[in-house]
Amino acid sequence: MMKRAHLRQFLALVETGNFTRAAERLAISQPTLSAAIAELERLAGTRLFLRERRQVRLTEAGARLVTHARAIEREFRAAEAAFADAPAPLSPLRLGVLPSIATGMLSATVRNFSGVQPLILSEGTDAELRRKLGEGQIDAALTLLRVEDAERPSLTLREEGYSLFLPDSHALAGATLIEARDVAAETMIARRSCEILSETSRWFTQRGVRPPFFLRSSNDDRCIEMVRAGMGVTTAPQSLLREGVVAVPLAEYDFRRTLGLISARERPDLVEQGSGLVAACRAGFS
Repeated sequence: MMKRAHLRQFLALVETGNFTRAAERLAISQPTLSAAIAELERLAGTRLFLRERRQVRLTEAGARLVTHARAIEREFRAAEAAFADAPAPLSPLRLGVLPSIATGMLSATVRNFSGVQPLILSEGTDAELRRKLGEGQIDAALTLLRVEDAERPSLTLREEGYSLFLPDSHALAGATLIEARDVAAETMIARRSCEILSETSRWFTQRGVRPPFFLRSSNDDRCIEMVRAGMGVTTAPQSLLREGVVAVPLAEYDFRRTLGLISARERPDLVEQGSGLVAACRAGFS
């Protein structure tokens, strides 16, 4: 079934004439846009674009669709505008959330936002959240910030490094710095939600550390609780620390992350100073 997102992506490509520029306008990756256009062509049963080296051109079928797509988009916007001034219940704010954001910080954010507007959470990887933003499935996302996000509506909430998490009863819990060789005999717990999981695996392998694993899980709460129970150690960002667990830096393990809020391009108000969402996030992430 053809969706509004398909038509928005189609029109972005028509207006920019280039997959790269269209993807940037939509705040999605170029492969995601290419896949979406291919799906639209499958639904239409014909090619809509002629792909050339640096640009695309409409086929005859694509030119026919442009007229309909623009008319449909105008009607959508007219329908939205018709209710712009009418008092109506607030629609839920659709907020995407990175799985590795600490549950405590997220729950505090949600509590602080309570009463401002109904809220619907949608969990996903950074790539998934950005795709959903581009397709209009969510209004904003709590996720990792990149350098290029400075060019779009965004707000930095927290910068932090990663450390080795151990139970507070561990023999190395009082150390100020741990070498990779010091944990060669340790049982590990793999946080599958970790954004740098592959980099961490490579980091240990390059130093000759190939430990046994007690648990591999995408559930961060479970992983950290298993550390607290003494079942293994793991690497994690500082914000996941909790009572009964200590975080000790690993020598030469210098990874960092920046957490922040990004909004759909048509909703820059969500990340402006004074917005209810910004206030709730700052309070939750403090």
